[in-house]
Amino acid sequence: MGVRDFQRHLFRESTMNDIQNQRDHRKIEINKVGVKNIRYPITVLDKAKGFQHTVAKVNMFVDLPHRFKGTHMSRFVEILNKNRGDIGIKNFSKILTEVKRKLKAKTAHLEVEFPYFIEKEAPVTKSKSLMEYICRFCGSSNEKEDFYVGIVVPITTVCPCSKEISRFGAHNQRSLVTVNLRFKKFIWIEDIIQVIEECGSCDLYSILKRPDEKYVTEKAYENPMFVEDVVREIAKRLKKDRNITWFTVESENFESIHNHSAYAYVEREADDE
Repeated sequence: MGVRDFQRHLFRESTMNDIQNQRDHRKIEINKVGVKNIRYPITVLDKAKGFQHTVAKVNMFVDLPHRFKGTHMSRFVEILNKNRGDIGIKNFSKILTEVKRKLKAKTAHLEVEFPYFIEKEAPVTKSKSLMEYICRFCGSSNEKEDFYVGIVVPITTVCPCSKEISRFGAHNQRSLVTVNLRFKKFIWIEDIIQVIEECGSCDLYSILKRPDEKYVTEKAYENPMFVEDVVREIAKRLKKDRNITWFTVESENFESIHNHSAYAYVEREADDE
């Protein structure tokens, strides 16, 4: 390719049509359009150690007016790269504002889901191990801004009915509790996890020696909980916290003797009775 041919090629590159900005004639607005499941390294606050490095799945969306054919997907990733190291609760509002400005949108959404690890001691032997919890930061911005934190915590539950009617033992299972929260001031992930774990028959551990296993088995047996009990106990605790303005609690028990899961859900505003 000669110099002139190369210059003509560059000129054509610089004058390429912006297909996304072309007019769409179907007159249908899109509520959410963007990028999903971007794997991205982030740093989050850790109550015990200050900071914790983890890898998140990031979703970023905007609304799209009916007159535009498409959005500019690469701009989402550019914003993510620009805010590398600052993707946290305190910077959500700034990132959402930047998304709206750069994508020329009225509404922006940002969802960040990541594994969070806490070092736990076994109840008897004090053996230390890491427990994994799934956490979510979710925010949106239009005329108003909204932000909430979600946490998924595994617990153990023992069926009260099974204990009552059985001569020996009772069926037990692992349960997953999901709590979503809106709040006034900063809240620690660890504090919410502690509340959830205290409201099950027993909490889970990564390492249990025989003395520990005996302890957790007997503790769970002496503290049987229906799925309804779990969500009610957690809701009762959260309602007492004046910093929390709204919450949802859901629990799914993966029943060990049934071909189904047991499920319960509670949603409350701060001033609900």
